[in-house]
Amino acid sequence: MFNIGAGEFLVLGLLAILVFGPEQLPKAAQQVGRVLRQLRRMADSAKSDIQEGLGPEFKDFDVQDLNPKRFVQKHFWEAEDDEEENRRPVSQLNGRRPPFDDEAT
Repeated sequence: MFNIGAGEFLVLGLLAILVFGPEQLPKAAQQVGRVLRQLRRMADSAKSDIQEGLGPEFKDFDVQDLNPKRFVQKHFWEAEDDEEENRRPVSQLNGRRPPFDDEAT
């Protein structure tokens, strides 16, 4: 999620012990957990409010579709079945370049 390796996680843990101290660290971690749960509930509530407000014609709408990376994957890499070669991710192209349309740029 945050792309944190073991070394960075260890440094963050040591920094937290230095800042909060061993006595206050469990309380601080508990507060951070509460805040994250509350933020997740608020985001889920906002998502459901948006979907409810859009009405039944947008019942298949997913908020993640607004993410530009997901939009590109959905609209450019999910081609028709006869264009199976174009649907594969770049990592599976075996060293070949992905399809490129020089008239589009």
